[in-house]
Amino acid sequence: MLSIVVCTYNRDKYLYGALKCIAENGFPADAYEIILVNNMSTDNTEAECQRFGHDYPNVDFRYFVETNQGLSYARNRGIEESRGETLLFLDDDSYIQQDYLKNLQRQLNDHPEADAFGGKIDPIFESGEAPKWLSKWNYSWVSAIDMGDRVCQFEGKAFPIGANMGIRKAMLEKIGVFNTQLGRSKKNLMGGEEKDLFERIQQQGGLIYYFPDVIVNHVIPPTRTTKDYVKRLGEGVGRSERIRTMGVSKWKYLKRLFSELVKWGGTVILWLGFALKGQFEKGNILFTFRRKVTSGLLKK
Repeated sequence: MLSIVVCTYNRDKYLYGALKCIAENGFPADAYEIILVNNMSTDNTEAECQRFGHDYPNVDFRYFVETNQGLSYARNRGIEESRGETLLFLDDDSYIQQDYLKNLQRQLNDHPEADAFGGKIDPIFESGEAPKWLSKWNYSWVSAIDMGDRVCQFEGKAFPIGANMGIRKAMLEKIGVFNTQLGRSKKNLMGGEEKDLFERIQQQGGLIYYFPDVIVNHVIPPTRTTKDYVKRLGEGVGRSERIRTMGVSKWKYLKRLFSELVKWGGTVILWLGFALKGQFEKGNILFTFRRKVTSGLLKK
């Protein structure tokens, strides 16, 4: 069985549509379950879940409230309540394509050695257009990923993105669950819990696969394309990287600081490249983001 875990916090605007896409995927109802974890939402989330349960009574849909605030707590609750051999994590504002579950099952059957996986994520901008600062160098800021049309492995510093990722339960039993010191909580933009989990998988010799035909469309509201959002995102990345690396050792943290210097060098080179093309907005936003990451890394 496939356990589909959807964690939600105040996204009632999108939630029913996300669940509807799963239920109407043309996949056998006895082959999957949906675990909805409400992380103390204050909007109409519960009513939307009740509506979904009423409209799709044949779906194995289970609803839980996690009172510990934070995405990592919610995901861990989903893991605890799951009954499947494989867990799939989807965002509450992401819509799987019509053949998603069929393609995923085929890929898992074809690649039994895959301990974890991620798929393609296409952003849908509610404003109707992508922000002017968007480039391939910051595509992940809008939780998007496209590694081409061939199955391959995530290697090096590349990892799946949380809106479309999964893991075999057997691997979770080896490495443990999400680090609750990391990850988003309410409106903060901390991260790192996914990177931490996938690094632990690699340390165990696990394989992480990219499945190109397992595609999610992810809604990006205008609030996630502003300069202020980029600043808060950078600050959150820096803070989470400090917590994550310091949790291992001071040496790990010092190595991360050194890598930040390298990233600054890359940022300067990219800025010069964009400047030569007259694309100053794309270059300037990279400086803004890097400055806030560094600030978060250095704050105690």
